[in-house]
Order: sequence, then C-alpha cells, then structure tokens
Amino acid sequence: MGLFFRKSSKQTGKLKSLLKLAISRVAIARRPRLARKSIASGDVCQLLALGQIDRAIHRAEQVIKEDNMLEALGIVETYCKCLIQKAAQLDKPLSRKLMCLVRRECSEEIREAAAGVIFAAKWCSDLPELQFTRDILADKFGNDFAAQAKEGTAFVDSMLVWKLSGDTTNMELKKKVTKAIAAENNISVDFS
Repeated sequence: MGLFFRKSSKQTGKLKSLLKLAISRVAIARRPRLARKSIASGDVCQLLALGQIDRAIHRAEQVIKEDNMLEALGIVETYCKCLIQKAAQLDKPLSRKLMCLVRRECSEEIREAAAGVIFAAKWCSDLPELQFTRDILADKFGNDFAAQAKEGTAFVDSMLVWKLSGDTTNMELKKKVTKAIAAENNISVDFS
C-alpha cells in the first residue's frame, strides 16, 4: 500500500512542477500575442482611416484570434494555480476500484480545472508542459474522464472551449470588434 502513496506523491510532485512551469510559460506566451494583437488593432485603425472597411473587417479576425488566445491563457493559468493549491486532494492511491471514489472526493473545482488543462493541452502548443500534465491527470482521473475532457465535454468550461476552438470568422463579431477599434480612435464607420 505504501508503494501507491509513494508513486502517487511522486506523480503529484511532478504534476505541481509541470504546472508551475506552465504558469511561468503563460507569461512568456502572452508577450508575443499582445504584440500581435496590438499590431493587428493598429492595422485595423489605419485601414479604417484609409476608408478600406472590408480589409479592416478581415484584419479584425486576427485581433479576435489573439484576444481569444490571451483570455484562454488566463483561464489555463487559473486552472494551473487551482491544481497546484489543491494537489493534496489528488494525492490518493489509485487502484481501479478506488478510481471512482477519488473522482467523487475531488471537488467540482478540481475536476473542472483538470478537464480544462487536459483540453487546453491540445490547443496550446506554446505550453508543452501541458502535454505531460495531461498524461498525469489522465492517470489520476481515468481514461474516460480524459477522453471526455479532450473532446471539450464533461467538466470543461464552455467559455474555454469557445475561446480555443471557436469560430472567429463570424461577420457580426468582426464588425463589432472593428467598430470598437474605430470608436477607440474616434473614427466613424458605416457598414452599409
């Protein structure tokens, strides 16, 4: 029985280390995305000033993509912090018979955080630590839970799913972002 606790503790320690690395890498991943968002917003502003509304709307798609990824990185960072703080609850013996019991003992918050990190691992190539974290969490929560989380079902926050895999080609959303950028820069826009 002690072997289970030792293995689980080692796994949990590795999980915490990987999550801490992921948090530090989130800060690094934000910088270029903020720069790209700023450049794309500037491009939209310049295109609107030149009267090229169609090109400005098209360029607004990049602003939306970068903004969505920045918000998703913020959510993932929150999940990583939650899992680090509550890692002791994950430190349980994981025989197949007890797997169901462990899932019931974990709070909804931990399950949502674990599912969110598992889902984000597929979409956040900037955070390679999430790939290894996904494997550890799949081991702790079971393959069924991990499979559902990878698909974006189960306990994954719908906002995270939309931010990472949502449709950025929605014309209404592009017009809304273009209009917001125009308003920030005192440019009048007419989409008719």
